[in-house]
Amino acid sequence: MSSPKPPTALLQQAVAHLAPVVPLLKELGELFTSAGHEIALVGGPVRDAFLGRRSPDLDFTTSASPEQTQALLAAWGETHWDIGKEFGTIGARRGGVTVEVTTYRADAYDRQTRKPVVAFGDNLEDDLVRRDFTMNAMALRLPSLEFVDPYAGLVDLARRVLRTPGPPEVSFADDPLRMMRAARFAAQFGASLDPGVEKAMRERAQTLAIVSAERIRDELTKLVLAPQPREGLEVLVDTGLAAQMLPELPALKLEVDEHHRHKDVYEHSLTVLEQAIALEGPPDGPEDSVPGPDLVLRLAALLHDIGKPPTRRFEQGGGVSFHHHEVVGAKMTAKRLKALRYDKETVKAVARLVELHLRFHGYGEGQWTDSAVRRYVTDAGPLLQRLHRLTRSDSTTRNQRKAQRLSRTYDELEARIARLQEQEELGRVRPELDGNQISEALGIEPGPLLGRAYKYLLSVRLDEGPIGEDAARERLLQWWADQPESRAGSVG
Repeated sequence: MSSPKPPTALLQQAVAHLAPVVPLLKELGELFTSAGHEIALVGGPVRDAFLGRRSPDLDFTTSASPEQTQALLAAWGETHWDIGKEFGTIGARRGGVTVEVTTYRADAYDRQTRKPVVAFGDNLEDDLVRRDFTMNAMALRLPSLEFVDPYAGLVDLARRVLRTPGPPEVSFADDPLRMMRAARFAAQFGASLDPGVEKAMRERAQTLAIVSAERIRDELTKLVLAPQPREGLEVLVDTGLAAQMLPELPALKLEVDEHHRHKDVYEHSLTVLEQAIALEGPPDGPEDSVPGPDLVLRLAALLHDIGKPPTRRFEQGGGVSFHHHEVVGAKMTAKRLKALRYDKETVKAVARLVELHLRFHGYGEGQWTDSAVRRYVTDAGPLLQRLHRLTRSDSTTRNQRKAQRLSRTYDELEARIARLQEQEELGRVRPELDGNQISEALGIEPGPLLGRAYKYLLSVRLDEGPIGEDAARERLLQWWADQPESRAGSVG
């Protein structure tokens, strides 16, 4: 399928968007063509130029061999590297400009792993057919800036349709990660799946098992951080991909029992995610605004209710309960994110938010004591601003009066937190005696016993607010008198 030649105005608009790098494009084009080789700008940068977007990377493909490319770039750049040479990629840097140029590829796959048997091609069209989707299989020949689109990628880009250059079942058999990229592009560009692509994804979803957890994690992260993650997540669930890499998400589609009706937890979770995104601050905003896109907040919003399916119970009278689903969900969240190879800090933060997301519902109409408010703040720690947004987002009721009441109540809680923080610096609540002072007062060495004493004084501080060092020392000694170690004369 050949694409009609794009309107001159549209092509001019795309080239104009590339204006800052056009001198570089022409310079590299002349460098390679004068040596008897072809070279083209390809893939994402070309697609993004038609979308009016700035692409972070410039990808080039060439007829030159890796050795020939290396010789040319070594002369052109201030430095160059060949770390990707076995795959045909040579990189170079000059000034603030970094380029990577890859020899035409005509790879074959063994269908057991994602690793290709690297083979180099001899023409641009064959290189483009191996790419994931037609909208990424467009190129600009250099230095002429001639537009090349043998698989009608521009038409698909205009329609926002994801179609593969070759048969989709072959493309996904070669590289199953391309199915994850389809979901990611749905989230990034609002693209829909070509029927053939969707059918092949459903049929081949299980082959995602040969892809490493790290590569799946990277695609999931890009999807979650995209402008419209809901659309990509729906693709993952509808095609069966989520069942392979994030099974807790489709599990939220609890069947609706005609005698035990309850909220659709899957739809609720996607709505909470959208509402949390709406509460993110601008990308360049202050830290306490939770600048978006924020991975921790978005993952917590998506996963906050995954503990509901295993804790669901039908009660007498037709009710449904999910007792302690926040605790179960936090453990499930940590397990899944660890399996996806997320870093420890992300795992810990997301799981903590899931664990705390129901805490506010004990607030009622403001019955919490100042002690309870202090504990809410200290338990959230540096996640407090994200917890505020997650808690507010978790209200998806259609009852406007109820929604407004919950919002007003949370406004009041935030106001109480602000007042207490102003009075007591809640973000840095510590016992009024430090570890050295506790050790000296009790005559004990550092160890588990000292830790218990520290926790006791912290609970006093949270329950009663500042009472002064003398009073804290008196309370500590009273507590110590009741400990068996004190009576035994232990020194820890």
